[in-house]
Amino acid sequence: MSGSPTTARRTPLRARAAAVAAFAGGAVLLSAVPAFAHVTVQPSAAAKGSYSTVAFKVPNEQDAASTVRIEVNLPADHPIASVSLQPVPGWTAKVTTSKLATPLKTDDGTVDQAVTKIVWSGGKIAPGQFQQFPVSFGPLPQDTGSLVFKTLQTYDNGDIVRWIEVPQAGQPEPENPAPSLTLTAASATSGTAGTPAAAPAGDTSKGGKAPATASGGSSSDGTARGLGIAGIVIGAAGVAFGVLAGRRRSAGGGSGTGGGTSASA
Repeated sequence: MSGSPTTARRTPLRARAAAVAAFAGGAVLLSAVPAFAHVTVQPSAAAKGSYSTVAFKVPNEQDAASTVRIEVNLPADHPIASVSLQPVPGWTAKVTTSKLATPLKTDDGTVDQAVTKIVWSGGKIAPGQFQQFPVSFGPLPQDTGSLVFKTLQTYDNGDIVRWIEVPQAGQPEPENPAPSLTLTAASATSGTAGTPAAAPAGDTSKGGKAPATASGGSSSDGTARGLGIAGIVIGAAGVAFGVLAGRRRSAGGGSGTGGGTSASA
């Protein structure tokens, strides 16, 4: 008779232990899942003077509307001589060029026009999805530490999100920050951001073929997948620990009760 209350007390304890372990595992999983937020440039840094391929990563942040148009404005104060696009299935790209007030001098001669706007349309980014738009730039400016690309994201319900706010040092991140590319010294990103060799093939005014080095943020996605896998392993281990602990307590309680009965006999 004395063994029953003890066993009854241990049962909810085992249940609570397993629940706590499962909750801890779930919390790890949630923390490991990357949260889509803003329009970004990936990779986020490239070497000054290099020809580099980056991707504008555009997430859909609405639950009941699809993104149908992306407008990226290139900085007019730091023009880029060569811009070429990688085709994105389902989307049509339109490139706008403007005459430069101060022509650019490059290894291939003087450039008096540069791309100032790229618009992608015709496709859809459904709720819960994202799309990457790869672009090859070069040579990147030498006289600035970053390039800001003010972007407009249009939904099929008529909403337009203006990613045009420039983050300021020492200030909280704005609600709609413009995607930006940090420019570093060539030696700091050697072998990762591209090299200032020959310009990529392609008509910059029509969005020709981009080089085969288009990345589109594989590094950050790989990190996110790694964190997700780690979270799953830790979560599973927590659940298993809770169940095993419960079984050990149950086994310990049973043998203790049996021992008492044998002694009284």
